[in-house]
Amino acid sequence: MTGRLGIDDVTPSVAGGRDPAKAVVGEHVPVTATVWREGHDAVAATVVWTGPDGVERSTRMEEIGHGLDTFATTIVPDAPGSWTFRVDAWGDPWATWTHAATVKQAAGQSADELANDLEIGARLLDIRLKKDGTGRRKSPIKDAAAALRDVKRPLDDRLSLALGSDVQQRMHDDPVRELLTQGEPYLITVDRGRAAFGSWYELFPRSTGGVDKSGAPRHGTLKTTAKALDRVAQMGFDVVYFPPIHPIGRLNRKGKDNTLTPTPDDVGSPWAIGAAEGGHDAIHPQLGTWRDFDALVKRARALDLEIALDLALQAAPDHPWATEHPEFFTVLPDGTIAYAENPPKKYQDIYPLNFDNDPDAAFAEMLRVTMVWVERGVRIFRVDNPHTKPTNFWARLIATVKQTYPDVLFLAEAFTRPARLYGLGRAGFTQSYTYFTWRTEKWEITSFGEEIRDHWDESRANLFVNTPDILPEHLQVGGPAMFAIRAALAATLSPTWGVYSGFELYEHEPQKPGSEEYLHSEKFELRPRDWAAALEEGRSLEPWLTRLNEIRRAHPALQQMRTLRFHDIDHDALVAYSKTDPATGDAVLVIVTLDPHEAREGTVHIDLPALGLEWHDRLVAHDEVTGETYDWGAHNYVRLDPTRAVAHVISIQRKPEQPERELT
Repeated sequence: MTGRLGIDDVTPSVAGGRDPAKAVVGEHVPVTATVWREGHDAVAATVVWTGPDGVERSTRMEEIGHGLDTFATTIVPDAPGSWTFRVDAWGDPWATWTHAATVKQAAGQSADELANDLEIGARLLDIRLKKDGTGRRKSPIKDAAAALRDVKRPLDDRLSLALGSDVQQRMHDDPVRELLTQGEPYLITVDRGRAAFGSWYELFPRSTGGVDKSGAPRHGTLKTTAKALDRVAQMGFDVVYFPPIHPIGRLNRKGKDNTLTPTPDDVGSPWAIGAAEGGHDAIHPQLGTWRDFDALVKRARALDLEIALDLALQAAPDHPWATEHPEFFTVLPDGTIAYAENPPKKYQDIYPLNFDNDPDAAFAEMLRVTMVWVERGVRIFRVDNPHTKPTNFWARLIATVKQTYPDVLFLAEAFTRPARLYGLGRAGFTQSYTYFTWRTEKWEITSFGEEIRDHWDESRANLFVNTPDILPEHLQVGGPAMFAIRAALAATLSPTWGVYSGFELYEHEPQKPGSEEYLHSEKFELRPRDWAAALEEGRSLEPWLTRLNEIRRAHPALQQMRTLRFHDIDHDALVAYSKTDPATGDAVLVIVTLDPHEAREGTVHIDLPALGLEWHDRLVAHDEVTGETYDWGAHNYVRLDPTRAVAHVISIQRKPEQPERELT
């Protein structure tokens, strides 16, 4: 539907404007719209945006393209909370007059023929003078209006001031508007910066205990976990994520490698939550106490780390809910409670929740246990399998939590179809896992990168290279170089990426051929690791992970998603893409080999205008990986040997023009 003037195709718009778009504080959010009207008179547009403080801001939009009636600008929200924006369209009589006067003057029309045009221009300037209150003072606007009415001057002189850059700029910046048509409001939810940019590291607290004198693993505690944070921080990670730290059920407990016949010493799966010691609001007794947890949070903050906890809304058969809230579960015809399944996987040690039997009671309890951890200082949750719970439940829970604690972030572990993945984003989830793990070919990576860029307003992609559940085939067979390749892709394609512990040790053995389950999976047993020995012996990827995180922090371009652009490179085993930072002008070009075994070479054809440059510009290209600097142009030879480096991460700057040497 249109008003007096047409306003269509407004972006950012999620679900036709029904749901809010996403942004973070300081992010440059592009706003575009198609604005049109009848006839040939000029139209213009303004974006009007309002933050949580209620202050209304206004920014004129500029027409982009030629003849497309598309207008664009950028807004930069400066505080978290709920923002609104709208696009207002209006007729621009000064632009209409400028075009007509210029064309008629060029056609040789006389002053008499332009008499009405000259007076119309002067009257528009009068409106501007009255508007800004400078009617009695000398000003370029007043001089231009007087010149247009001065019949003693030659025509060119009468027009020169009005058509000059000074007056044109003033009339552009503070225009005369007519036929103002107010657009519909759109929403943007603005989060703190960690919602978009961060490096995640997943570890099991119970595996941080090391080994005893006999070499047997000791059960880790929250205190040993606090000591383990130093290494995570030294690698440059921002978020450390723990699987559930609650009591683990004993009924139907799984043994090592997911066996149904555990021994008395088997520790069980952390996701089988709840036992006699408590449920989601309790800490596993072997891990420690609430005092230990508070100390762990404090230690993390001292290291500039945030703790993310797993929010897994499910229960072990001996969870207190099983007796206190039987309405939370689904009872089968034979009278038993249904356990969780994801065929062919079976989770006999886990009861899924039923949110439909008594939705209000279920919501109240889930909110209560969530707030237990929020009030202990947790501000990030990784949510287990949210796509198996009602989306309206999540929308209600997230909104309720953020009413009191707007800085809380929710990561959806949603390996699921696009409708569900993006639907969860629209429901309020801050970030989401994706299918990055299975995107390996050049065409898959390119289309995947463009997809997560184009959906950034509704779902922010967190690219985990592996998880305790997922050991992809390429890591099983690709060798150490493949681990480096996947880290390079994840760390530079998205502003947010993640690593599950053991990745840096090249852990790659599957439970059986064709399986993505780890052999001796940490989900069912303790997995202490000798990080120091591996690093000393050169068997660790830690230096590469550290360097990637250093580069990400040093280059604001890599903290962006909206500016991702792919560039042509003439080899199927090489992929090239760039990012730019609108605020600083920082530009980074990334070239990654997809072949972990052989050196590959080709020519990269850089779309320089996509980097804000001209096709003829020369570049200072500094490789942040090798330390080398190149003199590049639009077309450049590259070679990547995975035994030396799997990626170029190149800082791009326009080469200063050299002054011409004088002839002697």
